[in-house]
Amino acid sequence: MRIFIMTDLEGVAGVLDSENWCLWESRYYEAGKELLTREVNAAIEGFMAAGAKEFLVADGHGYGAINPALLHPAAELARNWPKGKVYPFCLDNGHFDYAAWIGQHPKAGTIRGHLCHTGSMVVRDLCINGISMGEFGEIALCAGELGVRSIFASGCQAFTEEAKAFVPGIETVAVKRGTQTDPGHHLPDKAYRLHNTAAIHLQPEEARRRIREGARQAVLRVGKESFGLVTMKPPYEMTMIMRSTETEPPRIVCAHHDKSVSGLLNAPRTVEPLQAADPLAMAAK
Repeated sequence: MRIFIMTDLEGVAGVLDSENWCLWESRYYEAGKELLTREVNAAIEGFMAAGAKEFLVADGHGYGAINPALLHPAAELARNWPKGKVYPFCLDNGHFDYAAWIGQHPKAGTIRGHLCHTGSMVVRDLCINGISMGEFGEIALCAGELGVRSIFASGCQAFTEEAKAFVPGIETVAVKRGTQTDPGHHLPDKAYRLHNTAAIHLQPEEARRRIREGARQAVLRVGKESFGLVTMKPPYEMTMIMRSTETEPPRIVCAHHDKSVSGLLNAPRTVEPLQAADPLAMAAK
């Protein structure tokens, strides 16, 4: 049994904000990396208790967030991606039975989400074939087209709700819960980074205990129940609504691929101005 583990930093218990924890120059960056790595190890321990043997951990945080020296010895680590082929983050590197997520955050604009964004703080919304989704949805679709079932995910409470809506039946563990109630659609990118910091966190050891048990339950359940395979019919169209920045106004970024979700996410993109009549453009003024 081989499991692919996608990781990010913002959804980890004890990672309190982006500015101080998630950037390479952040004062608590190394501490955040340790918190994530130990949550990943807890998930691996749970998966192994239910019979899993092999693991590939994909470090999906932009600046990198896995400490290799602390990573469980049963795991391999994937970091840095072939030019022009970031997606699906090595999920296509050999056969995997299942996919899991640790430290994942909700999509941009999620009410009561913690540190929510989609790819970067510049993206206000991303849709594939008209369905709004975040980073979790992108990789779940990549997994689906490879025949890999998505079985487990941990992060803040709002993210677990997003995951369960996108992949019915998936096992989830919430390690914190956001408390802000304004989606922040009107904010430029730098202000949005500071917007979703309010949250209530589990103590990290308790978070790991819950992740360990949740991961074990996911493997036990998937052997008896049919869940986790999510697919979408081609062709694929992606549209992203972008926030204003110091140098650019709100805009639309689009991409197309006839056959593959991974191909879509790696495809060249076109940029268009956001029409003044668009409600999001009006909100951004």
